[in-house]
Amino acid sequence: MDDNKYGFFAMLDRMQYINRWGLMRNSSFENIKEHSFDVAVIAHALCLINNNLNKDKEGALLPDPYKVQAWALYHDCTEIITGDLPTPIKYRNETIKNAYREVEDWAARKLTGLLPEEMQSEYYDLLAPKFKTEEEILCKRLVKAADRISAYIKCITEIQSGNKEFTSASETIKKSIDAIDIEAVRIFMDKFVPAYGMTLDEISGGKE
Repeated sequence: MDDNKYGFFAMLDRMQYINRWGLMRNSSFENIKEHSFDVAVIAHALCLINNNLNKDKEGALLPDPYKVQAWALYHDCTEIITGDLPTPIKYRNETIKNAYREVEDWAARKLTGLLPEEMQSEYYDLLAPKFKTEEEILCKRLVKAADRISAYIKCITEIQSGNKEFTSASETIKKSIDAIDIEAVRIFMDKFVPAYGMTLDEISGGKE
């Protein structure tokens, strides 16, 4: 058995060792494995909301919620190799953005090289998707929106714990979410996000 072709999933498990928000003082650390689950859950919900809103509109794009969920689940896997580069650095200018894309693509190929050859292309598409069609581009936007919402929720929970370190980040991220022109995003923010600032009894409707 070629052990080098069966290490992929063991490598993914190491996402739990890579913490996000490295430049910030955290009251509770968040690793990229936890974050990826949150983004996948939110992206799936955004897609369902989008499809329900537009299902009766002729020519509307109705992406597969499970495809969106899969892309969201794997969206940060390359950080196993690259680490979590802070957003202000990653997107500082086009030169850095393009260079980082090349690094991400190399990391995706490095990771998928730990799979049997017949599985590599499918997982490469999850780790380094190209998003060429209109539907795929909408999928990308939904995943990015979910990523932003997840970050905003992190800010809410930190601020709720009394950590003012995340106040400025919360405001900046909220503005970036408000600028996203997708109705499903607005609905999720208005209807679902407020519960993240509630107590357990408030969320569950009180004690039995």
